Amino acid sequence: MDPLEDVLALLGATSHVSAGLVGGGRWAVGFDPPAGAKFNAVRRGRCSLRVEGHAEPINLGEGDCFLLTRPAAYTLFSDPDVPVEPAYPIFAAADGVAHVGDGDDVFLIGGAFSLGERARGLLLDSLPPVIHVPADTPEADTIQWALGEIDAELRQTRLGSNLVAEHLALVLLIRVLRLHLSRDTRLTSGWLAGLADPVVAPALRAMHARPAHPWTVDEVARAAAVSRSTLAARFKKVVGVGPLEYLTGWRIELAADRIRRGSDTVATIAQAVGYGSESALSVAFKRATGLSPRAYRTQLARSTQSDAREPTATAGRVPPGR
Repeated sequence: MDPLEDVLALLGATSHVSAGLVGGGRWAVGFDPPAGAKFNAVRRGRCSLRVEGHAEPINLGEGDCFLLTRPAAYTLFSDPDVPVEPAYPIFAAADGVAHVGDGDDVFLIGGAFSLGERARGLLLDSLPPVIHVPADTPEADTIQWALGEIDAELRQTRLGSNLVAEHLALVLLIRVLRLHLSRDTRLTSGWLAGLADPVVAPALRAMHARPAHPWTVDEVARAAAVSRSTLAARFKKVVGVGPLEYLTGWRIELAADRIRRGSDTVATIAQAVGYGSESALSVAFKRATGLSPRAYRTQLARSTQSDAREPTATAGRVPPGR
């Protein structure tokens, strides 16, 4: 099994492709902090990106894209001295494409990724606040392909275009993560770093393929083709915990996911994720989350009932800063 695919599936990753942005002349647009991860891509022209908390702006050329992994406000601009216009009114008034400034020198497309409540700890915290992917990066060819397909779907508005564009955006997210893993030597710890490590990666794949198996460190080491001591030291250094401690955490994530998604009994879930009894899972689950599996399920039910009583709003396209 692919651990990255496992985690994205567990997080319930979904995407929302927003209206495009056309700018010309001197302009600057400020966006509110995104709730999840956020991407923008320059399809034509040039502009710059300034992210709250980062001193230096990032220059963006045609074909460049960036991924924001933190809820930080950001500004896209052609001129740093122009007063910043808030994005929301501009996009609220747009019909497919928002316009700012005078002309059409620059065209951007953007979108947001909703990754669920566990995204920050499992995925986003392992990433830098901003990942910039220049167009001339050799490994970025498939990212450019995904951007071109998203652009085409939004322009042609054929049957199912929005759905296709949103699935392509998830492809883009995975490609950006792969590219980041292959090139960023600063990613030195965490399970995401383990995916790029030649010793840790096969161990992760083995445990993800059979999470309910009664793994020992010796077995995991054989899967990674190294000695027990080498695996234990390397896994701890890269991931931050030992292999069996990691496995325990992953099993708890799987158990929590099954509780959220269905009505299986705690005993059934315990067997499915590698615990011999309901009581064994309950002890481990409470140690990790602070709640027993039954209390966790009750809390979820109460939260769902509370949400159902709240008034709903009509869904629409999400502005790039939202």
